[in-house]
Parts: sequence; structure tokens; C-alpha cells
Amino acid sequence: MDILTSYSFILIALSTFLLASASGAVGAVSVFKGQSLIGDAIGHATYPGIVLAFMLTLSKDTMTMMIGAVISGGLAYGLIQIIDQHSKLKLDAILAIILSSFFGFGMVLKSNISGNPRFKGASQAGLKNYLFGQASYIMENDLKIILIVAIVSIFILILFKKEIKLFVFDEVYAKTVGVKPVILYSIILVMTMSLIAVGLKLVGTILIASILIVPSIAAMQWTHRFERVLILSGIFGGVSAVIGTYISTKYNGMSTGPTIILILSIVALLSMLFGKKGIVQKTLMPKKGGEIND
Repeated sequence: MDILTSYSFILIALSTFLLASASGAVGAVSVFKGQSLIGDAIGHATYPGIVLAFMLTLSKDTMTMMIGAVISGGLAYGLIQIIDQHSKLKLDAILAIILSSFFGFGMVLKSNISGNPRFKGASQAGLKNYLFGQASYIMENDLKIILIVAIVSIFILILFKKEIKLFVFDEVYAKTVGVKPVILYSIILVMTMSLIAVGLKLVGTILIASILIVPSIAAMQWTHRFERVLILSGIFGGVSAVIGTYISTKYNGMSTGPTIILILSIVALLSMLFGKKGIVQKTLMPKKGGEIND
């Protein structure tokens, strides 16, 4: 009870809950669209933007870091689309190239800062924490930003639910009824990029994609209906975040971000085994001519 009522736990738990709930719901759209790895590539691609933002401003202000992350991630996404349209490379190869090159560039910049006298007067502590996240550095202002981004993302998702659903499952038909894919791609990108940017301080560039992808994977083991997957993804993400935050607070030495991802992975594994669409259900109750209905 001491942990549950402590100010630091409540602050971090609220932040991770809001982030994971919104990310789980929004990330499900990318998973349905078959572009889940794009989130992973963009997450890694934000790191050079974070380091460059520090180099230009000598500040680790949350908004400054977010702007740098969004610009870098947006540039990576643009390059992915350009290469995909004008080359014969498959998407997975393109993602591997962009991910490794941007992340490698970020690590080179970070190494350069360490021995550069120009940055001797500025505190560099904390830049490395953006790799795996450091929830203990979360402040009230960070919670407010996460709250705003989460609410806006969920509102947009609800507002354009029908268009997004049609776009995800039948893009050709969506075009014929007046839905513009460019606009929906932009909407999905803005939601994804915003959540990645505010989540970097909590879970880091390496793990942020897991919060977007894993909850929806778990949800899809229980149902394939679009709305239900979005809701379950948000629930799995939020509950796992609170549990992971509690465990990392109770046991010293356990980082919050990795602990949350571990709990999410356990939830996904159990769902894959015992979910309505899971391995055990399909093995014990096979259905002729298709999958088990919702």
C-alpha cells in the first residue's frame, strides 16, 4: 500500500498507463495494415534527432527532445516511402536499412559529444537513457504532455474509425467511395509519431515499438473484429503498464520500461496459448472450413 499511495508511483503509473493504452489502440491499426515494423524503424530513427536537438540547444527539455524526435522520425518515414515507391527492394529490407543507418548515425553523434570540448559545459547525463527509457525522470509536465497526446490520439482514432477501418481492410474500395489514402496515412503517421515522441523518455527508442505492437498481437488472439481489437489492445497495454510499473518500483534495480515490455510479452504469450484464437483452442476445438468465430 505504501507503493500504491506514493506520489512517484502514481505519477509514473499514470504516465505509462496513458501511453500504453493509447499506443496499444493506435498500434493495432499498423498491425492490421501489415506495417507493424515501420513503428520499430521510426522508433530507432528518432535517436539522432534527440541527439541533434541537444547539440543545437544544449538543453534536454522534453519539448525540445520531442521536436527533434518527430523531425528525425518523420524524415525516416519519408525516406521509407520514397525508396519503397522508386526501388525494387522489399519493405522489410528498406526498414532494415533505414533503422540501422539512422540509429547508427545517432550513436556516432552521441560518441562525438562525449569527447567534444564544445559540450563540456552542458550536462550530457540522460541522453543515453533515451535508448531504454528512464521512468524515474518523469515529471508532472511530462505527464501533462502524455495526457494531451493520448487523449488527442484516441479522439482522432474514434473520429475517423470508419474511414480507417475501410482503409485498413480494403484500400482499393476505400478510394472508390472517396476516402483519400494520403490523408489517412498522414493521420496514422501523426498519431504514431506523437506517441513515439512522448514515450521515448519512458521506454526508450529500442523498446517503444513493443508498446505499439505487442498489445494488438495479444488482442488478436481473442478476436479479429476491428473495434474489439482496438479496445483490448488498449486494455492489455494499460494494465501491463501499471503492473510493470509496480514491479519495477517494488524491486530495486528493475527498469520500468523493460519490465513493462516483459509483462506485455507474457500477456501476449498467454493469449497465443489460451486465447479464443490461440493454439490450445484451435488444437482442442478445430473448426471445419475456417477459424473459430468471435
